[in-house]
Amino acid sequence: MKTHLLIIDPQTDFCDPSGALYVKGAEDDIRRLAAMVRRTATQLDDIHVTLDSHRLVDVAHPIFWNDSNGAHPAPFTTITVADVESGRWTPVLPNLHRRMLTYVQTLESHSRYPLCIWPPHCLIGSVGHTVRPELLSALHGWEEQRMGLVDFVTKGSNPWTEHYSAVVADVPDPSDPGTQLNARLIQTLLDADQVAIAGEAGSHCVANTVRDIADAFGDDSAIRRLVLLQDATSPVTGFETFQDQFIKEMTARGMQLSTTREFLA
Repeated sequence: MKTHLLIIDPQTDFCDPSGALYVKGAEDDIRRLAAMVRRTATQLDDIHVTLDSHRLVDVAHPIFWNDSNGAHPAPFTTITVADVESGRWTPVLPNLHRRMLTYVQTLESHSRYPLCIWPPHCLIGSVGHTVRPELLSALHGWEEQRMGLVDFVTKGSNPWTEHYSAVVADVPDPSDPGTQLNARLIQTLLDADQVAIAGEAGSHCVANTVRDIADAFGDDSAIRRLVLLQDATSPVTGFETFQDQFIKEMTARGMQLSTTREFLA
């Protein structure tokens, strides 16, 4: 039985109460997950850790947009196709208007998430970008015990598209292979008999990563390999229904549910 662990964005900005985009309860998720990694180290054949990796100038950060008075949108503002068409929100750089209109139109056609403005978070090189120390220590312990290498997967550094999923950007940029389908990660996970999944946030990056993995796997028998650790993921406050919908949708497709105490016990 080959077992992999996939940890989504266990970073300071999400998992520390002082973080830029703190997910309520995430510090406890990480504590429980670290304990599980230590307990199951000999049983985990591979560990993958995704890292949200943004620039300050980013399509989903306030600095990117202005209203008619030159003010940036507040965090958690939603920008729709109608907002861009009417000029309610415009890119700070006027020459990006056509590109951004096409972008929000594409998001709408995908029927997933509209463009949401977030507080600047997980900025490359910042403290907020780092893995939480308790979990990082457990990961290093696994590497030492198994003489293995944690597979760190970065996402989100392209400023022109959101990249919730670790598998593919919301709107792939044809000029940037890093926004295209991560076929290497998919193939690696397909080689596992079971894949435990945890991290932040269950409403966004976990949800979309799992959806895209399942879509790439294709058949239901492969999707049944996915096991969500429910006590090691939490939703962004105000988006709880997104996580509930994700769990309902994916369990219907075959995803299994467990906890950090039950998994491999």
